[in-house]
Amino acid sequence: MSQIRIKDAALYLGVSDDTVRRWIDQGVLTSTKDDSGRAVVDGLALATLAREHAVLPGDPSGIGSSARNRFVGLVTNIVMDTVMAQVELQCGPHRVVSLMSSEAVRELGLEPGSIAVAVVKATTVIVETPASA
Repeated sequence: MSQIRIKDAALYLGVSDDTVRRWIDQGVLTSTKDDSGRAVVDGLALATLAREHAVLPGDPSGIGSSARNRFVGLVTNIVMDTVMAQVELQCGPHRVVSLMSSEAVRELGLEPGSIAVAVVKATTVIVETPASA
């Protein structure tokens, strides 16, 4: 069973430490003490809470897709030459960068401040864990 410190749980959920402590006080999460006497929460309970309370922005495209990794975000930067472009989106806490043709950028009407959906379909997804996990 993995034990996650409150400050790390808050970081992973994108909330404050105080919010996690409030959830513990309200019985939403249960905490125990680790070997050092610090309050920790169970990793599985935290994952369940994250999944149940996920706030997913609506996909403005309304298009059905087999791709499960769809990130709605705000275009924050575009670097473009005559052939290729680098488009950066801020999708919640995640920065997503796409390389595409300059023609595609023009056809999609992308510009900083516009809303877009990053659709990621990959045959390989690498998952890493921190050395201290």
